[in-house]
Amino acid sequence: MTRFLQVKQANASVLEPYAGRSLYQNHGQRVVAGQRLMQSASDIFLGWTRSKDGSRDFYVRQLRDMKISVIIEGWDVDMLRTYGKMCGRALAHAHARSGDAAMISGYMGSSETFDDAICEFATEYADQNERDYRAFLKAVREGQVEVLVEP
Repeated sequence: MTRFLQVKQANASVLEPYAGRSLYQNHGQRVVAGQRLMQSASDIFLGWTRSKDGSRDFYVRQLRDMKISVIIEGWDVDMLRTYGKMCGRALAHAHARSGDAAMISGYMGSSETFDDAICEFATEYADQNERDYRAFLKAVREGQVEVLVEP
């Protein structure tokens, strides 16, 4: 069996301006550690390295271009909603592997502060998404963005 390795540059996390520098000295190592936390069985070739001059970090993984997706054209609202819930649940479970439930629960406490904050964020995020979509449609109408429709 032929195996291909993919080498991808790993830059600083987008969270660094808010959460501080990573605990990892190599950004590739940070990416690899995150993938190992979220994937129950990660790639055996998963690793990290740095360029010879030390200016760039990378992570290495086995290239498996077997990405598939469901064909959602023709689905009704209920099917789309169910599919969205399933995707969200799978993503939440993957991310939940990276935390210590007891520590998080203790940190959160029993008040509704976090629940309220998440609801407020979700509402504002949905509103921003709608504004972005309207701006996108306007850009399409004004010819600033070209739209190609594939058969």
